Amino acid sequence: MALILQIDTATENASICISRNGIPLLSLQSADQKNHGSFLQPAIQNLINETGINLRELDAIAVTEGPGSYTGLRVGLASAKGLCYALQKPLITINTLKVMAVSAIKEKGNTAKDFWFVPMIDARRMEVFTAIYDHNLLVIEIPKAKILDNSIFNDFFNSKKLNFSGSGSAKFKVICQNENADFTNTKHQAEDMSALAFNALEEKKFADLAYCEPFYLKAFYSPPPKK
Repeated sequence: MALILQIDTATENASICISRNGIPLLSLQSADQKNHGSFLQPAIQNLINETGINLRELDAIAVTEGPGSYTGLRVGLASAKGLCYALQKPLITINTLKVMAVSAIKEKGNTAKDFWFVPMIDARRMEVFTAIYDHNLLVIEIPKAKILDNSIFNDFFNSKKLNFSGSGSAKFKVICQNENADFTNTKHQAEDMSALAFNALEEKKFADLAYCEPFYLKAFYSPPPKK
């Protein structure tokens, strides 16, 4: 029996989940992006209280590594690392875009095989963090930062219908004119990590606690203060 605590603070919504053998048991969410840090520790305690599972019973802790919010990624990874150090448990890191794709694939159900999935995280202006996956999560295009225009996915549209989801997809919907474009409003949660985290545990694909860092995808830029 494999118990995994899953943490996601990478985007506008924060969530945590405990899963058993890849099946979610209980999850909690917060839509207050400015308070991901204050949400996390009380939420973990509430999960423990409600499930009756002691933290020391966990087999691993999984966290979304990015891309996403710089602050959110640091909050999530720091909390996950701290718990792993204290409990002597392995750390599993999972790409945020892959978790988002899982949510969209679930939303499509039996028709998922008809699409390639394009999760998008808003990176301000007309830029997004994105990748492309098939319905089995095979990577069609690796995670990248992209500047959106109405022809950016034309080569992919020639091969398959594309399903767009996530905070960045609203910007693309405004300019996209391709009939093979499909848009989903689904919002991913930590429970969407469950099967991915369980597979990583089974395959012993663990992150290095000492050296792993958030996957920012692009360098952080802080504009100089106004004079």
